[in-house]
Amino acid sequence: MTDEQTSAHIDTTTPHSARMWNYWLGGKDNYPIDRQVGDQILQVYPGIVEVARQSRAFLGRAVRHLAGEAGITQFLDVGTGLPTVDNTHEVAQRVNPACKIVYMDNDPLVLVHARALLTSTREGVCAYVDADVRDPERVLQQAARTLDFTQPIALMMLGILGNVWDDAEASDICHRLVAALPSGSYLVLEDGTDAVEPEAAAEAEKTRAEAGDPYKLRTPQQIVTYFDGLRLLEPGVVSVSRWRPEATPWGMPDEVAAFCGVAAKP
Repeated sequence: MTDEQTSAHIDTTTPHSARMWNYWLGGKDNYPIDRQVGDQILQVYPGIVEVARQSRAFLGRAVRHLAGEAGITQFLDVGTGLPTVDNTHEVAQRVNPACKIVYMDNDPLVLVHARALLTSTREGVCAYVDADVRDPERVLQQAARTLDFTQPIALMMLGILGNVWDDAEASDICHRLVAALPSGSYLVLEDGTDAVEPEAAAEAEKTRAEAGDPYKLRTPQQIVTYFDGLRLLEPGVVSVSRWRPEATPWGMPDEVAAFCGVAAKP
């Protein structure tokens, strides 16, 4: 499919989570409907911008640890979103230029930008999979063209399972993807929660659903269940701002409404 054909399939009348996230992070790869709904959410939940920033910072810290101390050289990033700063492959390949990264998303706009901007080092590989997280078999089949599933892989699921409204389906998708990974692999997961500012979060959840881009907020206890059968790294499941934060003179940062964890598969 050419970029022109892909562009023809981009729905500019319905907001999309990847494009709204891009807007909140100060990017330009979004449409008026994304900015309109993004502003509506900001009115009821101004903290969403800090959630976006802290989630991006968590990604960097987690990938640096895995590519460095844990020695992981393969990453499957499910729900890529639009390229911004310090994407998974950039962080990983700064640590080890030979890292292989497969990005997966189902938004045609993401596909166009991924092809143009997600470029690998010479030593490594960077590939893109056009697939939906609701079809984990296709995700795995396409990823296996680039990644070696006999060797450890870091499965990145950042802000993606909230797009799956049914709790049982979201859990099943996560566990099916993890089940396909070999021993020594890792799950890096974060998702929105209603535990920090419940009233504002509920209003934001309602606004997104009414606009046609539903995103399900879950409790920290529900997020913990995604890691069943895995060995959680310290400090466990916490706010993204509190997962091994950089040391500052001001102590531990405030919690934001996205919880995360990093866990190893035995």
